Amino acid sequence: MAKTRTTRWDPAEHLGSRRERVRYLQAALDEGDPGLVAAALGDIARAEGMTRVAHRTGLGRESLYKALSPAGNPELATALKVVEALGIRFQAVPTS
Repeated sequence: MAKTRTTRWDPAEHLGSRRERVRYLQAALDEGDPGLVAAALGDIARAEGMTRVAHRTGLGRESLYKALSPAGNPELATALKVVEALGIRFQAVPTS
């Protein structure tokens, strides 16, 4: 029986445009899972370039990797800095 080779799928490799990144983040926000939102921000930051995002936010690259992982729990201030560095804006809308 032949072994099946698998590779890890990396969402950051498929988030080439700002529109794709915004849609990806919106889908995570729609789920309502803070860990998923943090991970999505991390994926988007990696797609943008984590070093660049760290520089724009004034935060350490390693701390961003940790905070923006599925197990991470970034402070709101960190999340807002990252979103701003990514050129994205959170917007409040009424629920239906």
